[in-house]
Amino acid sequence: MPHTPTHSPDSGRSPLARRSVLGAMAATAAAPALLGMSSPASAASVQQPRALPGGGDLGPNVIVFDPSTSGIQAKLDEVFRQQESAQFGTGRYALLFKPGTYNGLNAQLGFYTSIAGLGLSPDDTTINGDVTVDAGWFNGNATQNFWRSAENLALAPVSGTNRWAVAQAAPFRRMHVKGGLNLSPTGYGWASGGYIADSRIDGSVGPYSQQQWYTRDSSVGGWLNAVWNMVFSGVQGAPAQSFPNPPYTTLDTTPVSREKPFLYLNGSEYRVFLPEQRTNARGTTWGSGTPRGTSLPLTQFYVAKPGVTAATLNAALTQGLHLLLTPGIYHLDQPIQVNRANTVVLGLGYATLIPDNGVTALKTADVDGVRLAGFLIDAGPVNSSTLLEVGPTGASANHSANPTTVQDVFVRIGGAGAGKATTSMVINSRNTIIDHTWVWRADHGTGVGWDTNRADYGIRVNGDDV
Repeated sequence: MPHTPTHSPDSGRSPLARRSVLGAMAATAAAPALLGMSSPASAASVQQPRALPGGGDLGPNVIVFDPSTSGIQAKLDEVFRQQESAQFGTGRYALLFKPGTYNGLNAQLGFYTSIAGLGLSPDDTTINGDVTVDAGWFNGNATQNFWRSAENLALAPVSGTNRWAVAQAAPFRRMHVKGGLNLSPTGYGWASGGYIADSRIDGSVGPYSQQQWYTRDSSVGGWLNAVWNMVFSGVQGAPAQSFPNPPYTTLDTTPVSREKPFLYLNGSEYRVFLPEQRTNARGTTWGSGTPRGTSLPLTQFYVAKPGVTAATLNAALTQGLHLLLTPGIYHLDQPIQVNRANTVVLGLGYATLIPDNGVTALKTADVDGVRLAGFLIDAGPVNSSTLLEVGPTGASANHSANPTTVQDVFVRIGGAGAGKATTSMVINSRNTIIDHTWVWRADHGTGVGWDTNRADYGIRVNGDDV
């Protein structure tokens, strides 16, 4: 199957019945330019390693809808039934909606499920309906509603208010709610923290029983109450600073921020948008039109599927490709090593990295502009000294003009199984921006015990201006 850079990854395939073609593509040599060859003749005379192809099919766990797709609600319900209570299961899903209007949907999100629009702006993809997180699986208690996300959609909720009752590791990014947003479960049972960024909620946000929250670079029509701790930076319509009573901490702007990379469609071509850095930001990036930044075609990404080896991922990075990790679980026997400036490692659907033999899952060099986003790291059964290292020990370069960002990258020690790590994250590079993380030593699940899922440190910051 020859690799054609202009070929759309989903061309000719049903959105609901896409299959991986990576195996066939991986055996195909890339264009001579990717290998530094002067001509096909020189390639024949000198033995060269075959280059990995960029782009590719997004795999069976990325489900792409367009407004003409039939049975959308039935597919959403099928995924939810599987994932609703699968707190430590192996299922991983990304539900992607092409630009257009979708009527009468209620996308209920369970564990390890991400929903996102494929436009440049949230308003390019409108659901006249809801994206719902509730806690029926846990008797109305949302304090364990972890690991799910919504991004880049406009919602017109049926009732006028969308319900998003979550706890940790459940970002709400680049969303436009044409109504209100309720952060508590049905019956106002407990919920335990969350995160909104680059979003506009036209109506009021009602935390009710929600214990704590952070909202950044957004716009809200009002904020009804606080329980323990509500923090705002760069939020239009935020309540005034009043901590500790009520417990609002409000910054007029966010000193430095950069939004998470995201997948979108340019016609029929998949691309990844890279938002630019902002200083003293306030409000959304997309309110006045196209967001500012650059984009990369999917042909510049190695589209990885579960089962690929760390050696193959590193070969793709060495070749100069970025990584798109499709939903699933990736077992590693060596670190993923990011050495090139401006490299993007973007996960979909809570792609999960597990170091099996005590290695570090991912390391970066002390270079500018690396973007790590949208994946989970599970500690393995053999103790890792670290799970994520941003920059080597002693890193000292100034990256203030183009920092590394770590966004929606979550770490777990135990819960899904026995795991150990001395330190989860080590940040050595200066100016790194950590934009929403949750580093969790499990207090429930499997592989949990005082000496079982050992974890000495969550995050250690050695770099300046992090």
